[in-house]
Amino acid sequence: MSTLAFLDRIAEEKIRVAIERGDLKNLPGAGKPIPDEEDLALVPADLRMAYRILKNAGYVPEEVRLRREIEDVGRLLELCDDSSAQYREGMNRLHLLVQRLGEMRGGSLALHDRYYRQVAQRFAQRHTMPKTR
Repeated sequence: MSTLAFLDRIAEEKIRVAIERGDLKNLPGAGKPIPDEEDLALVPADLRMAYRILKNAGYVPEEVRLRREIEDVGRLLELCDDSSAQYREGMNRLHLLVQRLGEMRGGSLALHDRYYRQVAQRFAQRHTMPKTR
């Protein structure tokens, strides 16, 4: 099973439990249309159409995709036990994503390692902090 499939399974289980508990009822904005966040006022007029076409086609810059996935993996790591195989797999995935992001930026391996340590430390701190409700 791939790491992503495993992480999807964890996320689906957490969502299922939240639905069963009723945590997802009466959320702000329920039943209302999703607000249009497309504000291209700062984009030059001659580029707006190109931006809309890319957005409608589902294009997301690779760096943005990697950053989102790093955040997603981090949130899922918060749900895992530090000693579990899933946690280790998640940390390996996190390391790979951070390395790819660093390579895209043309940074040195030391920069990748430093960034990875910072991200991993941030998620580890969240993981060990007591959860408040």
